[in-house]
Amino acid sequence: MTLKILVPVKRVVDYNVKVRVKSDGTGVDIANVKMSMNPFDEIAVEEAVRLKEKGVATEVIAVSCGDAKCQETLRTAMAIGADRGILVESSEELQPLAVAKLLKALVDKEQPSLVILGKQAIDDDNNQTGQMLAALADLPQATFASKVEVAGDKVSVTREVDGGLETLSLSLPAVITSDLRLNEPRYVTLPNIMKAKKKQLDTVTPADLGVDAAPRLKTLKVAEPPKRGAGIKVPDVAALVDKLKNEAKVI
Repeated sequence: MTLKILVPVKRVVDYNVKVRVKSDGTGVDIANVKMSMNPFDEIAVEEAVRLKEKGVATEVIAVSCGDAKCQETLRTAMAIGADRGILVESSEELQPLAVAKLLKALVDKEQPSLVILGKQAIDDDNNQTGQMLAALADLPQATFASKVEVAGDKVSVTREVDGGLETLSLSLPAVITSDLRLNEPRYVTLPNIMKAKKKQLDTVTPADLGVDAAPRLKTLKVAEPPKRGAGIKVPDVAALVDKLKNEAKVI
């Protein structure tokens, strides 16, 4: 059985960077800021590569949607172990529904047995793309995966829920979104970075895929969260209850 895995990856501001809001409140300032692969997507790539190393998968394809700079993110995915990359190049702001539609078009074209993507991106924290893709492609889905096991035409996914762990059995093809505890991505070595430069990277546009990627939502304003006030000490429990009830109004 040939099992092809599609892994969408997003280019975001590096998680170590403190983001700053633009002075006019129109968005986050990303000029001269270090960018990297979304950490959840990096975990997804690692899991796909591990499945290939186990002999379960035959090919891992990394996909990114955005401007030409996203090629760097795809090269990183190929350095981890993806076989080839596809860039859906667009200068527009790509929102979750548009990305899901683009991925649906690529799923129709590539016919992967499995799509593994991060549960959310750390820039907008929407946590929507995987679920939307599963709905558009009419595929079974398992979100927040902490363990993935493929056997034949079935995939078993252990996922984290509020009450503990839940294990689902899905028929392939399927969509899985990765959580933090799924694995720890490997360190990318220089030889693999050099090898990644020679791997195939195709570029398409939303028009090529027949998708209207125009934004449906408009950002009105971006603002930093208010500064947290200093805490206070109370003499006893009665004073604490009084403040919670009359000042904070939480009880």
